Amino acid sequence: MQKILIVRVSSLGDVVHNMPVIADIRRRYPDAQIDWLVEESFTSLVELVHGVRRAIPFSLRRWRRAFASPANWREIGKFRRELAAEKYDLVIDCQGLIKTAWVASWARGPLVGLANRTDGAGFEWPVRFFYDRRVPIEPRTHVVERTRQLVAAALGLPKPQMTDDIDFGIDTRRATLAVSALGLNLPVPYVVFVHATSRADKQWPEAAWIELGQALVTRGASIVLPWGSDAERATSEKLAKEFGAAAIVPPKLSLPAVVGLIDGAAATVGVDTGLVHIAAALKRPTVELYNFSTAWRTGGYWSPKVINLGDASRHPTLAEVKAALAGFGLL
Repeated sequence: MQKILIVRVSSLGDVVHNMPVIADIRRRYPDAQIDWLVEESFTSLVELVHGVRRAIPFSLRRWRRAFASPANWREIGKFRRELAAEKYDLVIDCQGLIKTAWVASWARGPLVGLANRTDGAGFEWPVRFFYDRRVPIEPRTHVVERTRQLVAAALGLPKPQMTDDIDFGIDTRRATLAVSALGLNLPVPYVVFVHATSRADKQWPEAAWIELGQALVTRGASIVLPWGSDAERATSEKLAKEFGAAAIVPPKLSLPAVVGLIDGAAATVGVDTGLVHIAAALKRPTVELYNFSTAWRTGGYWSPKVINLGDASRHPTLAEVKAALAGFGLL
């Protein structure tokens, strides 16, 4: 029996893109015990992935805020002892940053990681001093394939192919229960608008959101506008006013509830951010909006229901988004 620790702590989209390696491992080792070290805010999402025995919360962001606190350092020491208490057959750092290689080295077991940076992905060369084995990856590699290739090489398995069945392994039943427990009474059909992103240059024009939403409402759809911060909530409420009674601004949702919300949607339209990558991972009708030429690296390729629009030279247009939704029978 293989006992494996996966280390991928952040960000939300990257955590989602890391999920298929669990199914890859279990196809070869169905009895494998797989733990996943992840930033504490994402543990509830990782716990939805079939085949993950334990999501181990990593609290670096919180620890940094209270760096000088004695209680903080006691917590770090306790975490380090608990991590080292388990003996793994393999520890795989899928992120390639100093912080992840460092914490991965606290675990007991041979440590494998990336040998090089791939285009557009984070990588810090000093990590090589932490690893027992390093796996080279071709520079122009999709983020999902980057991790799949790393894990396959670490386990001595054949290189996976992009034509393989990609299984994110998300337990949608539990996610549906999470959103149902909120009593939102979501009308069907509804379309999720993901307008928020941490980068202003990834946004889509507000006027385009309004015109798209009004077109969908005219065809009988409702619009759901999730949010994660006060600023995002304000934008959701501003857009909702344009759609009247057909708009829903839910309360702040847990990640399992977000998964349930998206899984029940007729479609999700959104900018390049974690919630949209969840929709693509669920293989639900998804329109991903890109203002940069990065769809080749992060966009969904595993389902015809995932449509990537736009690049650095030509931002996604309202007409293109309407055409994509028309293909889903919504316009």
